[in-house]
Amino acid sequence: MSRPNLARRVADAAEIALTTRKYVTFIDVVTGLRWLHSRHVDTWRQGRSATLGELAAVDDARLLDAAAALREWALSRGLRPMETPYLSGSRERRELRFTAAGEQGSFRVHWISPDLSDARVKQLAERQSKAPDLVVVAPLETWTCATCGDTGPYLIMEDDRPHCLTCADLDHLVLLPSGNAALSRRAKKESGLSAVVVQYNRRRKVYQRQGVLVEEAALARAEEQCLGDEEVRLRRRDRDRERRTEQDLDYQTRMAAEILRLFPACPPVRADSIAAHAALRGSGRVGRTAAAKALDENAITLAVVASIRHLDTGYDRMLMDGVPRMEARDRIRPAIEAKLSELRGRREP
Repeated sequence: MSRPNLARRVADAAEIALTTRKYVTFIDVVTGLRWLHSRHVDTWRQGRSATLGELAAVDDARLLDAAAALREWALSRGLRPMETPYLSGSRERRELRFTAAGEQGSFRVHWISPDLSDARVKQLAERQSKAPDLVVVAPLETWTCATCGDTGPYLIMEDDRPHCLTCADLDHLVLLPSGNAALSRRAKKESGLSAVVVQYNRRRKVYQRQGVLVEEAALARAEEQCLGDEEVRLRRRDRDRERRTEQDLDYQTRMAAEILRLFPACPPVRADSIAAHAALRGSGRVGRTAAAKALDENAITLAVVASIRHLDTGYDRMLMDGVPRMEARDRIRPAIEAKLSELRGRREP
């Protein structure tokens, strides 16, 4: 990839993040370029990889080029630099490295929009400077503790090696499963020591939160607090649910309008259906990405392609017949291109 082409792609990814959050990070760019998946970033933040570059689809030199391109773009846009610490979620809280060699400062810079208020910048700086939660993994495979040679339901990484909770002095904590945000938040606040429990979801290819380990006495205090204001929290939860529903409907309406702009021959009913499916909260589909929320043309097109793949081709039947997924996609590519041309209002000769 040439430097001008890389600079353009970096700018595109950065613009999406800036539109969404009013600031841009190097992580936003490399995930936007698809050099890294969010699951790779999770692995790195948990302290399970020596450098981020080990998990990337490109070498360290390319990562440096991207950081330089991001800096050049950010300065041209008048963004303010704010260097931010990156600490691991392991017990030693070591400083995370992006590449194996060289200075790391260029990767840590958050580029802040001048439109962001001083109060919001201060809040962002405080949040980023806080040490991250300790992260405990509920492994899917058998494993062995690096200290005692035993195993267990959870492991925590220390010095890039797995350790059981007994050896890590965390075995006195109890698990509070996910599902009650108020109880989890209060239990963590009350607990002098806590750790977030995650597990890898093979289907979605991400680490998902399973709960939090807290002190038993802290959990009891948190439960008493929640019982005291349960009615108030129920009313607030109802209001939040209504607000999210309104936001989702507004977003789906804007996405459907963008689909019709890019594909004017698409029936409005189908545009609405594509938007509702792609933008479903919690689905992990393309409509929930930052690019789609910024109504990026490529992300919107991917949502339309997904609809065509399942509704206008024999793709699903091929999968049922045992055809490998990538081979099935190769077979239906001409049909997808033809349908895209039709929806754009262009007929193939």
